[in-house]
Amino acid sequence: MKWRYPHTVLVLCTLAFFVTMVGRLSISPVVTDIVAEFQVSNALIGVALSGMWLTYGLSQYPSGILADRFGERRIILVSIGGTIVASLLLIIAPNIGVFILATVLLGAVAGLHYSVATTLLARKFDRIGSAVGIHNTGATLAGLLTPVIVAWVAVRYGWRPAIGVTVLLGTPVFILFFWRIRETPPRKPSQPMLSQIDIGAAVELLSRPAIAFTLVLAIIGEFVWQGTASFLPTFLIEHRGQSTTLAGTVFSVYFIAQGVGQVVVGAASDRFGRDQTTAGCMLVGAAGIALLILTPGLLSAILGGVFLGIGMSFGAALLPRFLDEMSDEEQATGFGLVRSVYMIFAALGSVVTGVFADLFGWAAAFAFLCALLLFLATALTANKLFNLGL
Repeated sequence: MKWRYPHTVLVLCTLAFFVTMVGRLSISPVVTDIVAEFQVSNALIGVALSGMWLTYGLSQYPSGILADRFGERRIILVSIGGTIVASLLLIIAPNIGVFILATVLLGAVAGLHYSVATTLLARKFDRIGSAVGIHNTGATLAGLLTPVIVAWVAVRYGWRPAIGVTVLLGTPVFILFFWRIRETPPRKPSQPMLSQIDIGAAVELLSRPAIAFTLVLAIIGEFVWQGTASFLPTFLIEHRGQSTTLAGTVFSVYFIAQGVGQVVVGAASDRFGRDQTTAGCMLVGAAGIALLILTPGLLSAILGGVFLGIGMSFGAALLPRFLDEMSDEEQATGFGLVRSVYMIFAALGSVVTGVFADLFGWAAAFAFLCALLLFLATALTANKLFNLGL
């Protein structure tokens, strides 16, 4: 296959997503160390992580508007650079208050990337499910490298240098994106940004039955993703008694499976249908959580991580469902809008999981996440069996 410029865009958007995900995931493997240094609860760290995911979600809608005004390239560069700066603030945070503020800022700047990159890819590729699946492997690559590297650095040098890996990995990606990606012409360069905020149009878009149903699916699915991404290493350490290094390894296995799953799931959704593929992901993810809760041993931990990773690759099938329901004109702002809505609600995944763990234990917290996945599989199956048209 001859290499073309759209392939360069796809690769560098994927690497940019990798950087923003490294920044967000670098905190999870060292939660235990942060709790110990600042003498705070799991719930408070959950509040910080939920704040990060909340601002990540809030950034999605304005990111589309900013891209329409200034072009996708500039917004993605701001996202990469901002992630690097926020990570530097985390490294030097003197207390939990500053740490929380830096975490919230990290979510805001990292959140500028995904919606903008997805709509940019939609302009470059016809098979958007496959392109989204490949783009999402940026998160998987981050998940593969971040837990192992962060855990290794944390054991030897402490959690602050461990979080610093974002700066080391992000800087060359920023330079590459600046160098190799051409300036992207904005769609609405002269239109005031405030005029693009049309409440009536937003309500009409969100009230379309297929989009409203997809929003519910995305909210619950992302809620589970955030709960597992925030606390899976801590769950493995405290519930299963695994070492920090081993927990980081299983966390990496989880993301490897998610990476392979993203590509396969995206292609499968293009060929076999969004709903069937998404429901299959939910069932496999639920099976993975059940294995992690109920069965001891290293093998079950690895298998559980693999199944859960495959389950959490549902986005490659589910997110194109939104784009299928939008016109080309609606995609930049509309996709950013729906991303904001479902990410805002799903941001509770971290804090709710942390509170559940503090009150009832880690097994109960992850059992709750498992039940949510089973509910989603049931809803999708019912939509298909009864021809609800959602």
